[in-house]
Amino acid sequence: MERWLRGWQPFALLVAVLVAAPFVVYPVFLMKALCFALFACAFNLLLGQVGLLSFGHALFFGVAAYAAADVAKMWGLGTLPSVLLATLLSAALGLVVGAIAIRRQGIYFAMITLGLAQMVYFVCLQADSLTGGENGVQAVPRGTLFFGGIDLNGNLPMYFFVLAVFLAGFGVIARATHSPFGEVLRAIREHEPRAISLGYEVNRFKLVAFVLSAALTGMAGATKAFVFQLASLTDVDWQTSGEVVLMTLLGGMGRTYGPIFGAFLIVALESYLADFGGWVAVLRGVIFVVCVLAFRQGIAGTAVAAFKRGVAGAKK
Repeated sequence: MERWLRGWQPFALLVAVLVAAPFVVYPVFLMKALCFALFACAFNLLLGQVGLLSFGHALFFGVAAYAAADVAKMWGLGTLPSVLLATLLSAALGLVVGAIAIRRQGIYFAMITLGLAQMVYFVCLQADSLTGGENGVQAVPRGTLFFGGIDLNGNLPMYFFVLAVFLAGFGVIARATHSPFGEVLRAIREHEPRAISLGYEVNRFKLVAFVLSAALTGMAGATKAFVFQLASLTDVDWQTSGEVVLMTLLGGMGRTYGPIFGAFLIVALESYLADFGGWVAVLRGVIFVVCVLAFRQGIAGTAVAAFKRGVAGAKK
């Protein structure tokens, strides 16, 4: 019981901070950061737990954004049903892509996911009737919740909807990570032949992890489409896949809360360094190199290690 309570303390603190945050910080910035935080946490489930590096995860992020935007704008479906439908679509797409990609490992796995993502990118570019081509799907209606009881056109109600989506997705990831399923994933990452010798069907576990990661990535992409009322080619571009890798590594690969820190840091850098124009990429690269050299375990890992050393020193 005591261990369970300790495990929930960081989560309770996170919730408290995020609930109070929109009254201090610009809500749109927070919503963007939360969408990418969920994206990074879903990606971390694949990279940090299984050890599979996907260079094409923007595929699920972007397709879900387009799907949610289309069904909300053209079919008049509500915000929550649109997000759920886009999540299911991403899961189905993840099943197809995962079944193809997990047959290979290492750089081959990464290149297969990148190649498939680029194929989808060019489909989105050409399918003007569904994606709007280079213009994207614009003026996506935010809609309402509970049969018109909550109007999401205001930034504050929309923020708490995004927060609820993030917490739901993060809860699924945390539960999967701290379960026997998560233990098997880490065993596959550490020594796949040994996991096979113990009788585990490693490809099946990899596929389940891939589908779950794809579904939650799609949930993040669909939510972002409603935040900015826009789904564009940027969402499915390879650079978005690169950004989520950066977020995960900066925050702390394999850490439950690490990708959240990484996502907020990258989104903050993009927002506050926007005045530097094309130099943003250079500055971000320098900051990334410094963080990698100074924080070998990522921001979250280094912070936890420092905290443990402080507690140990205080006890002495």
